Amino acid sequence: MLDVAVIEEASAAEAALDPIRARLLAELRTPASAAGVAARIGLPRQKVNYHLRTLESFGLVELVGERRRGNVTERVLGATARSYVISPAALPGVAPDPFLAPNRHSARWMLGLAARLVRDVGTLITGADRTNQRLATFALDGELTFASAADRAAFVAELAASTAKLVEKYHSESAAGGRRHRLVVALHPSVKPVPEPRETIHGAGMSGPSKEQ
Repeated sequence: MLDVAVIEEASAAEAALDPIRARLLAELRTPASAAGVAARIGLPRQKVNYHLRTLESFGLVELVGERRRGNVTERVLGATARSYVISPAALPGVAPDPFLAPNRHSARWMLGLAARLVRDVGTLITGADRTNQRLATFALDGELTFASAADRAAFVAELAASTAKLVEKYHSESAAGGRRHRLVVALHPSVKPVPEPRETIHGAGMSGPSKEQ
C-alpha cells in the first residue's frame, strides 16, 4: 500500500469523491471483504459490492487475497493507498495556470503554483512507478513566528536574495546532460487544524450484482 496515490483521471476522481466510496477507501486501509465492510458501516452488502467494483475498476482498491467462508469464497480487498490526492490534470480545461498572472504576493497565485506542483509531481510519480525507478525530490516544511509585519517583510527579502544567489551559483544552462529542476518556495500564515465532523452513512438497499466481492 502506498502512502499517497495521485488520481489523474477525471472519471477516477469522480468515483473517489462519492461520499460512500470515499468512506470505503478509508475503511479499506485495513483489507476486508465486502461483507465485512458492509457490517462495519451499516450498508447492504449488495450496495457495497457495487461501489467496490467501481473503485476496483479505477485501481483505487485491489484484490489482496481470498478466503473460504462455508461454501462461499470471499474476495478480500484493500485500498491501494492510505490517502489520495486529486491532480489538477483531472480537470484539464479549468486547471490553474500560474503563468497567467504571476504575482509573488498573491495567495491565489500561490494556490496555482501548488496545483501545478501536485500535477507535476503526480506525473513524475506515475512515470517512476511505471519504470520502477527512484524519483529524486526534496522538500522543506516548518513553521516560524514573526514579531511584526516588518520582520516578515525583511525575512521574505532575505529569503529571496539568498535563493537568487544559490540559483546563480548552481544553475548551469549549458551543462551537458544536466536535468532541469523546478524550485518552489512558499510562505503563508499557518492554518489552525479543524476537528473533522463525525459522519454516519445511512443507505437503503440497491439493486446490482449479488456475487460476493
